[in-house]
Amino acid sequence: MEDLKRMAIFATVVQQGSMSAAARLLDMSPSAVSQHIRQLEREAGVSLLHRSTRQLGLTDAGQRFYTQCAALSEAATRARAELAAERQQPSGELRLSAPVGFARHAAPALGAWLGQHPQLRLRLLVDDAPIDLIQARVDLALRFGPQQDSSWVARHLGASPTVLCAAPQWLETWNLQAGRAPGALPAHPADLATATWLEQSRTEPPQLAQEWRHSATGDVAALQAQPRMTSNHRGTVQYLCEAGLGVAQLTLLDVVRPLREGRLLRLLPDWEMGLLDLWAVTPQRDALPAKVRQAVEVLRAYFGQLEGVVRTA
Repeated sequence: MEDLKRMAIFATVVQQGSMSAAARLLDMSPSAVSQHIRQLEREAGVSLLHRSTRQLGLTDAGQRFYTQCAALSEAATRARAELAAERQQPSGELRLSAPVGFARHAAPALGAWLGQHPQLRLRLLVDDAPIDLIQARVDLALRFGPQQDSSWVARHLGASPTVLCAAPQWLETWNLQAGRAPGALPAHPADLATATWLEQSRTEPPQLAQEWRHSATGDVAALQAQPRMTSNHRGTVQYLCEAGLGVAQLTLLDVVRPLREGRLLRLLPDWEMGLLDLWAVTPQRDALPAKVRQAVEVLRAYFGQLEGVVRTA
């Protein structure tokens, strides 16, 4: 590192034409500048400068060495300029990690912003399984639920309520088997203790253990069940639910359209089943490049206006 510093000093001396002029530009004393040049000459074993009382001249070795030093100095200047530009304007590649369920949001969330910055490229890494964000060189990760890694900075984008859903055909069969009136809805979590449950789970063996609170009375109901069908993919659980294969806890953000179109019914709407937090996760808090800072704000604005998302922080 000291050699690089001396090479930059040497290039400045040549460009300024004297030790004293270079010293003023570098905010150093002329003697310190001279010492750095002499150290370069000692290490190289050759003279780099012809010195006289009035001017400096380059030796043949000094001329060749200056060409390399000047190129190095110019490269460093360009590198600093590129860093400064990245701090001010989105550019380069943005590596965004997200769960599979985010894929359908990628275009509406980021499309217009990417269109405004043609010099910016997006690499979308889609995976429901946890990945090593450092090894994958991720700039920004979209994550759901509690965040465990305190070495990363999580910025809250919003939260989506968990809702209990079933398909109309499942409800019809459930009522028929229990001798209930057609169209009857469960009134209490205990009514669903023996229902066919679908669950997103990565645990072995899969277990469903929930505690829900009634929004009006504050009553708490605990429910434990053995899911009949499980998947590590939230979207798959929703597909199974829409197919009429059971009851599932789903995220309101994901089921707004199926509920509106009647493909799913919401059960026990008076019972609070928790919120799923949405986070934008970055490797550090300060000195974020413009592409990351702006992406966080674009995502926050996008999720903030979506039906099925509430702003809680």
